[in-house]
Order: sequence, then C-alpha cells, then structure tokens
Amino acid sequence: MAQYAVLIYAADAAHGENPSQDELDLHERHARELVEEGWMSAAFALESIATATSIRGDAVTDGPFLEGKEVVAGFYIIEAPDLDEALRIAGRNPVMQSGGGVEVRPVAGSFLRESVTA
Repeated sequence: MAQYAVLIYAADAAHGENPSQDELDLHERHARELVEEGWMSAAFALESIATATSIRGDAVTDGPFLEGKEVVAGFYIIEAPDLDEALRIAGRNPVMQSGGGVEVRPVAGSFLRESVTA
C-alpha cells in the first residue's frame, strides 16, 4: 500500500488555542479509530505557532515560515491502496468540523533512524 501524509490545517494548533476536554477526546477517538482500522502508522500534533522559529538562509526569526490564516497544525501518515481511499480517510478528520482542512500528499520516500543504525 502507498503511504500518504495528511497535513492538518487550522488557525493555530490542531486542537485550538484552549481546547476543551470534548475537543481533545474527539481527536483522540479519531486517532484511535484510524490505528484500530489499520490506516494510520504515525501522528504528530504541533504546538501553537507562537512556539515556531523559522530559518531562511542565515536569518532566524520567531514565528511560522509563512504568515497565513491557516497553518500546519499537525500531520499523520496513513497507508491506503490509492489516493481516493486516502482522501476518504483524511476527510474524516475532526478539524473539518471546526472550519479547518487537510491536505493529502503521497509520500515519496521515508527515512527511519533505525535503518541507518542497523
């Protein structure tokens, strides 16, 4: 099966600035479902854009690389037989219910620390 990166776009962090327990539970339940169904192999929620530091050339600045209404708030890797199935899986993300969105991109290759140390 092919791997796809699902990039989560939101106004800030994937769970919002001050998430309620219900919001956190919703995202946790979604992640658990994807793992139990055998689709998701890894997931990472990112901290607020206030914690971002960007580098361009020799310049290091506070904040995200690009200013925008939405930023990458997290990402996960799924395995699916094709893009259509990957889109169906990604479209279930709870961020879609709160005005955010997702981007699905095929993974061109992977690098695992274990593969270099073996």
